[in-house]
This record gives sequence, C-alpha cells and structure tokens, in this order.
Amino acid sequence: MSQMIESFLQQGPTAGLRARPVELQEAAGTEPGAALMRDAHPLHGVRVKLQVCVGTSEMTLGELLSAREHEVLVLDRAVEQPVDLLLEGKVVARGELVAVDGVFGVRITELPLPLRL
Repeated sequence: MSQMIESFLQQGPTAGLRARPVELQEAAGTEPGAALMRDAHPLHGVRVKLQVCVGTSEMTLGELLSAREHEVLVLDRAVEQPVDLLLEGKVVARGELVAVDGVFGVRITELPLPLRL
C-alpha cells in the first residue's frame, strides 16, 4: 500500500496542490476507558458494521467523470481533526487514525454518554 501512496504522490501536484503522506503513529497497548454498556445485555452479541469517515469532497458529476488516475481530491477536514465512526449513517463516536500492524485502525477519542438500556 505504501508503494501505491508513494507512486500517487510522485505524480506531482494537481491544480497547484501538493499532496503529502500522513504519518500515522503505531497504536500502543493503552488501557481502554469506560465502555458504553457495563452490564451483560442481549445486545452485546449483535454484530454491526462501522464505517469510518475521514472527510468528504463536493464536485459536479462532470468533474467526477473527467477525473484521472492520480488526481488528488481535497477533503473538507484537516489532517489533525478526528474521524467519524458511523453506524447506519449516524456518528456514534470519533477518533484518530493509527497504524496497527500495517493496517489502518481508529483510536476512539470521543464517545457519547453511556447508553442506558
């Protein structure tokens, strides 16, 4: 994957922009904080699929259709801003991107108030 990113970045700036790689820190074995639900509950066994949103980009359909390989799309979020964790399209937590054994991970930094069921 890093070769793909390096190749992507070597293509040069697009429309005056300069893309640069983002260094992700390796996740350390830190102690987790308070869980959303503390007691055993039947919902604990339900599997869900979370999505991580690092940002969005708005463009016309014409711009999308004329996009070329190696073109850089600028997102609406700064590198240091947290990413959103989505469940069914709704933000349920926020966190920061980290590297875990060569793959992306998210360290949760913001949770809503504990759930009461």
